[in-house]
Amino acid sequence: MTDVVIRPLVAGEEALFDSMPDPLPQLRQISYADGIAGGGYRPERTWIALRAGRVVARAAWLHLPGAVGAPWLERFDLAAEPAVGAALLRAAHEALGGPLAYHAALPAYWRRRPEVLAVVEAPMAAARLAGLVERGERLRCTWAGAPLPATSGRYTVRPAADREEINALVARIVEPDVLTGRETARAVAGVDLATDPLAWLTGPPADWRVALDEGRPVGLAGTAGDACYPLLAYLGLLDGAARDELLVAAVRVLAEGGAREVVADVDGHRVGVLADLERTGFRQVRARVIFEPVG
Repeated sequence: MTDVVIRPLVAGEEALFDSMPDPLPQLRQISYADGIAGGGYRPERTWIALRAGRVVARAAWLHLPGAVGAPWLERFDLAAEPAVGAALLRAAHEALGGPLAYHAALPAYWRRRPEVLAVVEAPMAAARLAGLVERGERLRCTWAGAPLPATSGRYTVRPAADREEINALVARIVEPDVLTGRETARAVAGVDLATDPLAWLTGPPADWRVALDEGRPVGLAGTAGDACYPLLAYLGLLDGAARDELLVAAVRVLAEGGAREVVADVDGHRVGVLADLERTGFRQVRARVIFEPVG
């Protein structure tokens, strides 16, 4: 902590944030300059730690224009001991009105990669020192044109009839398997994608797919072709065996609409869901560990 200066950026210092080399350049994420231009990043929500005039820690909280929820820590890089990072977070939290969530973006399979662990262990330790607690992990997977597998043919899959049918099925699904963009929907619009997806997803009901077993609905999948990426936004089951058919049908909706890539987010502990995504041609591209304030 000797001779460390911790402070927010001021307008015009954007290049100072980028003077710190990107420790994980393989991650696909919004650049700081683009975030400033779009209004999601602001200098007063961006903090740095300087040692001998060099940036050794940087943190940027994201708050999208018009968002109703609190900002979250989107970028946090640390080239110093965890105590420096923790001091930066504590100072920023005090200025920002209290501890805020941290979404730690990581490459896929990061626990198996020593070179990645060497980068991410310090900022994650700093988050814990600053009073944040790990609450789970979300995995981002993408389908990028892989041939779709054949399905069993046991289930019939058809377009959803209307919003009423979608809402009725959502109300019966206790825990959806796939919720893509759940954190963004909550932070921007205060919407729980698990219980009210149509409050966030604006596409036509006919882009949703219902799986039927002898005429009885057993699963539901929702796509969003007009989001930042084509999304498999929602997938939930009343009968777990229907997942493969729904995945293939949902990807086909997007591919026939011109999508070359489809994004899906799933909780890291959902091993069976991940296996079915991989059988459909999805591959893990990123992880996101969620840290939240205690309480």
